[in-house]
Amino acid sequence: MAKKTNSFEDLGGFVFSTNENFDFNTNEDFETPAPHLQKLEAHLDKKNRGGKIATIIKGFEGTEDDLKALAKKLKTLCGVGGSAKEGEIIIQGNFRDKIMEYLTKEGYKVKRVGG
Repeated sequence: MAKKTNSFEDLGGFVFSTNENFDFNTNEDFETPAPHLQKLEAHLDKKNRGGKIATIIKGFEGTEDDLKALAKKLKTLCGVGGSAKEGEIIIQGNFRDKIMEYLTKEGYKVKRVGG
């Protein structure tokens, strides 16, 4: 029985594409846009969290390192735990107003979403 590949690393970094217009000379260095160009959304959520509330910041565009750095600043500001992945920052607890005030002061455009 053949070994199953579960990731691109298992393929040796080789990926097939059917895109005829793909430019092989593109530079993959992606820079994070300035804060005033970012449009973030502040959500409150308690689904799949055992009834506990979490503040979720969605819409961040940029590198994973910059996302994690912003998440660390927000976690320190609120004095709680959280995580950052896939363009979302999850902060434990209801700190939406405090986070929105901080992000606005830093130059981000933040929109309140939900109740």
